[in-house]
Amino acid sequence: MEDFLSAFLNWDIVKEASPILWAGLRATLLLSAMVVPLGLLGGIILAILSTLPSPWVRWPLRAWVDTFRALPPLVLLIFIFAGLPFIGLEVSAWGAVAIGFFLNTGAYYGEVLRAGIESVPRGQLEAARSTGLSAPQTMIHIVLPQAVRNVLPDLISNTLEVVKLTSIASVVALPELLFQARQAQSVTYNATPIVAAAVVYFILLWPVVRLLSKLENKQLAARR
Repeated sequence: MEDFLSAFLNWDIVKEASPILWAGLRATLLLSAMVVPLGLLGGIILAILSTLPSPWVRWPLRAWVDTFRALPPLVLLIFIFAGLPFIGLEVSAWGAVAIGFFLNTGAYYGEVLRAGIESVPRGQLEAARSTGLSAPQTMIHIVLPQAVRNVLPDLISNTLEVVKLTSIASVVALPELLFQARQAQSVTYNATPIVAAAVVYFILLWPVVRLLSKLENKQLAARR
């Protein structure tokens, strides 16, 4: 037991590694604050485009969404960071993560929001148009607010996955929490920094998990 605690739960190692772990946490929070809005922006654009009747828009859009949902985000990130320089496009680690998450998470958010838009009764759109609202005004003021409310648990669940997914940024040497924990582990030859990073992720995301559970239960109760 003593050997286990020394290898995985060493408080002295935690104190020694805490500055680098805090730096990683700040980078993770900044990264999350960047990629979540980017993903939502991409999702809103894709969801709105999916409402257009033209097959010349819908079929390429479907291929786009399917492609970036099927590609593993880790592979996509490596391809952007290491592959784009071969065609003359130099991208920083932050830029590669921003592009990768915009493409990948935007596709997932887009599907969630598309389902939300389709859940809004058609009669409400017609009623809004009859009052003189334009199509964009109807979408922004009538449809999107209801769509977001209808799929809010799914949006929060997706956001939770996006925050956890920021850990893949370590593969392009972006100094987020996991990268810094691995750096501390390589210096201390001890797994405690990785365990500490896992605990930080849990503390950070557990309130979101509880909120998601309450929203899902509330939604289920409303359907009964």
